[in-house]
Amino acid sequence: MKTTINATMLALLAAFLAGAPWLLEALGVGFWLDILTEILIWSLFAASVNLLFGYTGLLSFGQALYFGFGMYGVAIGIAKLGLGFWPALGLGMALSTAMAAVAGSLAVRLTWHYFAIITVVFSLIFYFLALSAKPLTGGDDGTSFSMPAMLAFGETEISLSDFMVQYYFILIVVALATYLKYRLVRSPLGLALIAVRENDARAEMIGLNVYLLRLTSFIAAGALAGLSGALFALFGRYASASYMFYHVSGEGVVWMLIGGAGTLLGPLVGTALYIVVREELSSVWEHYPILVGLVVILTVVFAPRGLMGAWDALLNRLDRRAGEGSAAPDEKPLDTEAAPAGERGAKGSEAGA
Repeated sequence: MKTTINATMLALLAAFLAGAPWLLEALGVGFWLDILTEILIWSLFAASVNLLFGYTGLLSFGQALYFGFGMYGVAIGIAKLGLGFWPALGLGMALSTAMAAVAGSLAVRLTWHYFAIITVVFSLIFYFLALSAKPLTGGDDGTSFSMPAMLAFGETEISLSDFMVQYYFILIVVALATYLKYRLVRSPLGLALIAVRENDARAEMIGLNVYLLRLTSFIAAGALAGLSGALFALFGRYASASYMFYHVSGEGVVWMLIGGAGTLLGPLVGTALYIVVREELSSVWEHYPILVGLVVILTVVFAPRGLMGAWDALLNRLDRRAGEGSAAPDEKPLDTEAAPAGERGAKGSEAGA
């Protein structure tokens, strides 16, 4: 039942995202397409936080740094270096990944609040550098650029200036990045990361290189954040140092916690909820972040694994009830996962007798 329901919900989500431009236009709310595009970009950013915290056990408040490097890589590549679409995108990805490798080589030697603090420090250092390097970054004013063609066939050009092309390009990129993340966390490497998250000392005792695994996760998360920054620059035709400040990283952590740490679609759910609330309430109540803070508190207290974690727990409960209902009257349902260890032992003894 759980697999069927999840597959159905995933298919409905895919169908909605694929048909969103026509659906939103038919409903007379075509302006929401830009908001949906923004949700996709920021969900990828939250996914980078989730990869570190949800699967590796490292809470980073510095992901905005790699977001900024990806963003500035695209903007500077186009505006200052005269690069085309794909080289500028590649430059943004290369810069963010390289920065993650450098910062990660130092940061992952630490854990807990020490790790969180050093990620904030790195973010602040480069935030102030971006502000002071005005000839290169534009400082407070930022750097704007004109969108180059993505593809050209003779006189015909395909560019993100077309909002339909822009939406589907970002959707495809985010979908591919999400799929790659899914493959990573389900691979032996992903299982090793989870082992490190659960108990790094035991993971090291069985031969896992904890430092290298954390560094790999850090670099992959930095690449995801850099990709989201590059997409955001292409989306807004603009790059600003304000997006490198640590409060942007904090928002990513909030989206991840609300949606569900350690879940595939949790970052998307948390990001969508936050941005929809922002769009609906910001025009009528300027203190709408108070409501978001209340939602975070309630989520942490009553659903520690976030909304997707609560959804998964609900489906597990329904599966168990369905299993109990289908069991024969003289048969006890097998529920070793839910039963306490002592109770399972007692059941085993009874069966042996």
